[in-house]
Amino acid sequence: MEKRQLGRSGLRVSRMALGTMSWGGETDADEAASQLVAFVDAGGTLVDTADIYAEGECERILGALLADLVPRDDVVLATKAVARRTDGPFGGGASRGALLSALEGSLRRLGVDHIDLWQLHAWDDTVPLAETLSALDHAITSGKVRYAGVSNYAGWQLATAASTSTSLVSAQAEYSLVERGVEREVVPAAVHHGIGLLPWAPLGRGVLTGKYRTGTPADSRGASATYAGYVEQHRTDRAARIVEAVSTAADGLGTSPLVVALAWVRDQPGVVAPVVGARDTGQLTGSLAAEEIVLPRAIKAALDDVSAIQFGYPERWPR
Repeated sequence: MEKRQLGRSGLRVSRMALGTMSWGGETDADEAASQLVAFVDAGGTLVDTADIYAEGECERILGALLADLVPRDDVVLATKAVARRTDGPFGGGASRGALLSALEGSLRRLGVDHIDLWQLHAWDDTVPLAETLSALDHAITSGKVRYAGVSNYAGWQLATAASTSTSLVSAQAEYSLVERGVEREVVPAAVHHGIGLLPWAPLGRGVLTGKYRTGTPADSRGASATYAGYVEQHRTDRAARIVEAVSTAADGLGTSPLVVALAWVRDQPGVVAPVVGARDTGQLTGSLAAEEIVLPRAIKAALDDVSAIQFGYPERWPR
């Protein structure tokens, strides 16, 4: 798998990241092991998790696999903090105390002595940004974190943080053919400040695979009580037109809609590695096939056109 620099940092990562949000829930430890081996065997290095996934079980599963199955040094280990884990004073949020407490918990569950990429899961407007960023700096200085990033930041939040701290190298945001809103402010801020983009939900929460074109499969997330609302946000008339265009492109290229959708977002300006999650190894293998595809210019232009979003003042002014 091709490697890319993460923003302007010296860290090189695979241009696809393995997302693990389903581990410990929909995906058990045995299936997680199969996914991790398949990903690493394909040349993947960047593995993304968070302290709140499955209430910490995701990190515990990943830590056990790094101890017994895949060499720790073969993986760029990324996790996140900020979201509330407990009701105690240090159980969540972006205060210095809460963040450093969360870091110790992640290190313990993962069974490692350092995190390669530690990310702020969300903006916390109840805490001064300087305090939050001081926790990142301390974590790096202590050797417990190598690089830092953010997730789900608005454009102004990302720009402010990047202007204040030199520690930030990455930003996660939802980005796909059906969700291009980040192109208004987040993408320009990331490119300007040399921050590498790690898109989550690059398959439009599953919609871009085409599985919902004629209904809701009984075994899909769209049919589950937990995820139905999450998927439903992208089951719109606009999204349906985009899915048809993606499916037409896939037919012409002799591949799957999933591969086309992944290849499109992977090669957008500023993007380093889409974060791809899968319930099973079969789904992951389908995503890994995107490594072999480069979209022809005409197909990319057609997909750009059908998925185009509105820009207004002052995002593209003067024109």
